[in-house]
Amino acid sequence: LFVAIGIYALIGAVCDWEWFMNSRKARTMVSLLGRDGTRVLYSILGVLLIVLGVLGSLGIVDMNSTR
Repeated sequence: LFVAIGIYALIGAVCDWEWFMNSRKARTMVSLLGRDGTRVLYSILGVLLIVLGVLGSLGIVDMNSTR
């Protein structure tokens, strides 16, 4: 799930999808960081989610603990 969401965020930022950047949460970030800053933020977030998902799938990161 993390990998899928990460890919979605990364592609949305890289392709600069209009509907993606006009979503409610993205509009808030665009008003704070500007469009390019928001694209960078979503790209970084996407990569981090992909890495977390891959590490979780490999068992390197325990994603099942409920502490």
